[in-house]
Amino acid sequence: MAHEKKETSLIIFKPDTLQRGLLGEMIHRFERKGLKIRGLKMMQLEDVVLEEHYAHIKDKPFFGGIKEYMKATPVVVFAVTGINAISAIRTIIGPTKGHEAPAGTIRGDFSMSGQSNIVHASDSKESAEAELKRFFKEDELFDYERPNFPFIYADEAF
Repeated sequence: MAHEKKETSLIIFKPDTLQRGLLGEMIHRFERKGLKIRGLKMMQLEDVVLEEHYAHIKDKPFFGGIKEYMKATPVVVFAVTGINAISAIRTIIGPTKGHEAPAGTIRGDFSMSGQSNIVHASDSKESAEAELKRFFKEDELFDYERPNFPFIYADEAF
């Protein structure tokens, strides 16, 4: 039986992750936490996708800079599943502005910026569903068993 709090969420490793050679370490942090990779791919973002993804800030004066930054290099999009995955991921990455993020979080350890902040992650179930559809086709998301999950989740059946 599937756990009622099992969630799948989207993570985007931004251009600074690749430019700084941090991708392996970033993936490792999520796997160590007990999140299961469902999909992973590298892609070059285009204006249409960025305008949809960032529709909530499209009219802000800084949007042009964000678009250029997000198109500077390919990004890596990452779909992960786990119990309460969305809140777990948000805790791992820390607040948006790196200079405000606590040590031990991805942004606290690797970012001083609000824009070049290593990673994007869905902030709710609704945004996760929309973002997963935006970046992955259904046949690009996989399900499989990880034998170590009983040791990670203990009595919370995955």
